[in-house]
This record gives sequence, C-alpha cells and structure tokens, in this order.
Amino acid sequence: MNPLISVTSVIAAGLAIGLVSIGPGVGQGTAAGQAVEGIARQPEAEGKIRGDGIARIHGLDKLMAEELVEFEEGTIGIALNLESNNVVVVLMGDGLMIQEESSVKATGRIAQIPVSEAYLGRVVNALAKPIDGRGEISSSESRLIESPAPCIISRSSVYDPLQTGLIAIDSMIPVGRGQRELIIGDRQTGKTAVATDTVLNQKWQNVVCVYVAIGQKASSVAQVVTTFQERGAMYYTIVVAEMADSPSTLQYLAPYTGADLAEYFMYRERHTSII
Repeated sequence: MNPLISVTSVIAAGLAIGLVSIGPGVGQGTAAGQAVEGIARQPEAEGKIRGDGIARIHGLDKLMAEELVEFEEGTIGIALNLESNNVVVVLMGDGLMIQEESSVKATGRIAQIPVSEAYLGRVVNALAKPIDGRGEISSSESRLIESPAPCIISRSSVYDPLQTGLIAIDSMIPVGRGQRELIIGDRQTGKTAVATDTVLNQKWQNVVCVYVAIGQKASSVAQVVTTFQERGAMYYTIVVAEMADSPSTLQYLAPYTGADLAEYFMYRERHTSII
C-alpha cells in the first residue's frame, strides 16, 4: 500500500479546518538542498539595517532567497525579498534589541528544520525546538522549510479512506488518503473537536499525526495535548504550537514546519495526517 499524507488545518472564527493528503511514491525533494550545499558561499559577508520591524538590509548583495541571516545581538532572520539595493528580512523573534545601522551577517544556510523519528510524542515550536520541558530532540537530518512539493504525476490515486471516527463524515463526505477536506464554521461549533477526534481515531490505523496550533491560547493548546496524553495518542502525534503572543513570523512558519515533519514520515512510507 502506498503511503499518503493527510493534512488537517484548524481555524476558528474565520478559522477553518481542512484535511489534505499528498500522494506517495515520490522521490524525496533533496535536489534543492544538495544544490544549495554545493554553492560556495562567504558567510562572513555583512550588511547594515536600514529599517525596523521587518528589517531592510543594505550591503548583502550575494544573499540567497530564504537564506538565514544573523543580527548583531543574536536574532535570526530569513531573507524573503531580494531587491536591487536592499534585502527584506523577516525576524524569527521579537527583535526588540535590533537597532538601525547595526550589523547583519549572512550565514550561507537556507532556512531548514531538523527532522527525525524522535519528534513523535513531542511538542515543538515553529523552529522545531521542544517546548514541552522534556529536553532536546536528537536529529541527524534536516529539511528545507519550503521543500518542493511532489509533482502531480508522482502522486497515487485517492482510493483508501482516512477514517475520522465521525459517522456523519465517514459515511456522507469521506476523506480519502491523498485528499484534503475543509471544515469551516463560527466559534464554538466543534471544529477543534472534529480535528482532535480525527487524531484520536488514528490510534489503530498506523497513521502519524501532526497537530499544528497557530495563534491559540497556551491553555487551549495545553488542553489538547492533555487530551492526547490521556487517550494514548501522543506516541504517534507531533504537536507544533505557536501561541497568540508569538511573533507573527513564527506563526507564519508553523504550518511549514508541520508539513516538513509530516513529509519526513511520508517519504519513509508512513501514512500521515496534518491538522
């Protein structure tokens, strides 16, 4: 049986929940990463900040798109927009200590996160750093944050259902492995309950689940994690969480991190569901 990746995203009050699956049998998208590794770089290059908030940097003419840069006080940023005379960098942090005209150093590394089997059962942030107080997560591999999507031809047909455990969905609007499904509604209409029930129902289905919580209250995320632990679902689940008080950049990166972790298992012949 070919593995498929299913993705569920939750949005409340304008938030929506969806299920997405990407076909299996796809060669891992490492060509871009290998090409990047082969580029000779000079990480010592430095530039000057010409703006605040989203930093506009002058002087880093050879910067690559999505390359990581390090600010003078240690904050890391990602180059998202390469202009003729400036580079627009988003900060992976609050950047409260960054000042105009301070130095910035190119790292020569494209934005990526570590991945491994050890992430199962853990709660991490958008940078794949553990936030559950259980120590570091060992990893010897990494994936680009924006990895190439598998092409349509390499994806298998949708023929195997993803059982959510909800009779109304499984009987009338079933979700196939390799497919996406959107669940939308107002606040307090049960969207998160549908998502968590779907995770809990995968306990005996040999499906790895990645639950991505974006902009939620810490208490809400803790409640979901507690539910997974009490129902014995954490051993096959990874929780990626960026709370409401997290910088907008990290909230932006959270779904990419969740997708990277899910694709890591997909390329290892494991069915995966992302929520």
